[in-house]
Amino acid sequence: MSTAILLLLIVGLIIRITYFMVYQSEYYSKKAVELHQRERSIKAKRGRILDRNGVVLADNITVCTVSVIHSQIKDPKTVIRVLSEELQLSTEFIKKRVEKVSSIEKIKSNISKQVGDRIREYELEGVKVDEDYKRYYPYGELASKVLGFTGGDNQGIIGLEVKYDEQLQGEPGVILTFTDAKGVEIKNKEEERKEPVAGNDLVTTLDYNIQSYATQIAKQVMETKQATRVSILVMDPGSGEILTMVDVPEFDLNSPFQVPDSLVFTNEEEKQKLLNGIWRNGCINDTYEPGSIFKIITAAAALEEGIVSPSHRFFCPGYIMVEDRRIRCHKYGGHGSVDFTEGIQGSCNPVFISLGLQLGIDKYYEYFQKFKLTEKTGIDLPGEAGTIMHKKENMGPVELATVAFGQSFQITPIQMAATAAALINGGNKVTPHLALKSLQQEGQDAKNYAFAVTKQLVSEETSATLRQLLEKVVDGGTGSNGYVEGYRIGGKTATSQTLPRNSGNYIASFLGFWPAENPKILALAIVHNPKGVYYGGQVAAPIVRQLFENILPYLEGM
Repeated sequence: MSTAILLLLIVGLIIRITYFMVYQSEYYSKKAVELHQRERSIKAKRGRILDRNGVVLADNITVCTVSVIHSQIKDPKTVIRVLSEELQLSTEFIKKRVEKVSSIEKIKSNISKQVGDRIREYELEGVKVDEDYKRYYPYGELASKVLGFTGGDNQGIIGLEVKYDEQLQGEPGVILTFTDAKGVEIKNKEEERKEPVAGNDLVTTLDYNIQSYATQIAKQVMETKQATRVSILVMDPGSGEILTMVDVPEFDLNSPFQVPDSLVFTNEEEKQKLLNGIWRNGCINDTYEPGSIFKIITAAAALEEGIVSPSHRFFCPGYIMVEDRRIRCHKYGGHGSVDFTEGIQGSCNPVFISLGLQLGIDKYYEYFQKFKLTEKTGIDLPGEAGTIMHKKENMGPVELATVAFGQSFQITPIQMAATAAALINGGNKVTPHLALKSLQQEGQDAKNYAFAVTKQLVSEETSATLRQLLEKVVDGGTGSNGYVEGYRIGGKTATSQTLPRNSGNYIASFLGFWPAENPKILALAIVHNPKGVYYGGQVAAPIVRQLFENILPYLEGM
């Protein structure tokens, strides 16, 4: 090799070294530090979930995570014995992780702080005990299908926990430990910590007191009527704020993966299917045939079109013929000659079928869409189901007749409540919702939530007339069991038969509101498959009456 070539190689090498030492020094210094750092994450404190009055519905408790670092363990036998005893895990399980050559190996998380503190006292080299947080629900089953729960990494799984996960979760921190070239922790070298940032609290529209009382009533009814499910919704019809959402049976939020002993499964797939059923919120995830409560929609459309008035007269012989179909009234002998006020008081099927047929398929479907029944409500909970309705081109006179009195299609309870709210609040369809605002840990507002409102689905006049008619339903009609002494209550009963029609199973429901002249509270109670008497006026109306008797004085005092 010539001298010139050798000199060129030396010069090139010097330039290359200079480049790395000067221009890339920061990059390689960082890489060198990283080689001697071991990183452990710190969970952020998840934001709490509160009711509208500040009652904590979802909180956190301090727990610990135990990990081992293979290269730092000096006495593996003692480590295996202590961790096996304290964590109640098999020695084989611990041994496998202790002997695994890795930067860090997690043994167990979400252990109590007391156990974590005991393990720390052993001062075992290579054993790390880090504190973090676990979700805790002070009231167990209360509002379980609304609040939802979190997984092992504190991420939301269902309900509000997943819907507002971004606000609640916060930012995790990190612990940096310095090691030598062999990966052994350097003594007398302090750990560096990047502290986690706690998530924001979520203030909801729920009222703990009303939710608690409604849950108590639902459980009682479920037991006495041997029903398969009982749902109760309470909302402000003017704002869409949901004060209560009950769907019993509920589940323990602190043990959400526990399947009741009464349910049998043979594998994990079957278990997960059962759990999905347990977690389902029937108020939003499932549809049902609304029955006669839906007559509120038919009445509103007919009033708005001017084809009926409270004094308009009808004749009910106990049935009505639609094409070749005889569709019966629930009153076997018929209601005879009645005006529209009496027709809605007695929930007369032929009256509402007549109105539906007068409106016609095109106009009825137009109102169905105008009232946004073909859309989801947009409630801030995951998994809302949509309406199951005949396609317009498949609707004939018989289908129109059955829809007019609330049969042959399905909607969700939340959709039924939201639509009824619009028709009695002056005509504005509000979005039912559960979030009010989020708060930073220092208490300052982080975000105020706003939800869409669709103005004037019906006129103020139609809404006022409908309120008066529905007050008559409670004052002397089928909803008389929803009457509360000293209060003006409006409402509508419903009894629908589940499919198949010959199953003998029914859904009893009642929608009530107060005060009748200017509604501030709307409640919907639905009882699935009650045994014995199954009529909405006898099964569901008393639920709302009992609820109103207890919560109306409370609400008046606030």
